[in-house]
Amino acid sequence: MRHVLSVLVENRAGVLARVAGMFSRRGYNIESLAVGTTDKKDISRMTIVVEGDDRVVEQVIKQLHKLIEVLKVSNITNEEYVGRELVLFKVMADPTQRAEIMQIVDIFRAHIVDLNKKTLMVEATGDDKKLRAIEEALSPFGIIEVVRTGKIAMVRGQKSHLE
Repeated sequence: MRHVLSVLVENRAGVLARVAGMFSRRGYNIESLAVGTTDKKDISRMTIVVEGDDRVVEQVIKQLHKLIEVLKVSNITNEEYVGRELVLFKVMADPTQRAEIMQIVDIFRAHIVDLNKKTLMVEATGDDKKLRAIEEALSPFGIIEVVRTGKIAMVRGQKSHLE
């Protein structure tokens, strides 16, 4: 099962390396990792997606708590949250195919962010299901390259992870 962890850490050099090193030393795989500062400039939030059963995730959380710079760890998998990811697709697009690709882009509420004679670059945001669907729709045209950010997530409602 995929688990989504929201981790607050001190915004200092080397924290990401220590968190990633903990996963590596323990043999846990990080499926997705996104890091950014919060509204408090001395705190960063990591959204980590890890595959494993409840026992594995419990161990990951315990190990994260041992790191001095880790302020708070929450497993938000079973909470109501909004999760998004950003993806860029570079797609083959000769002039005769562009209208069809633009229709697909519109259907998925994506954007064309770069255009040249032979390719288009499409930016899409959404959950994993939506991003897989747009990739499937674009693949017949020839996807040259794909870049994904990793999932970010925030619990719904008035509750703040910073509290």
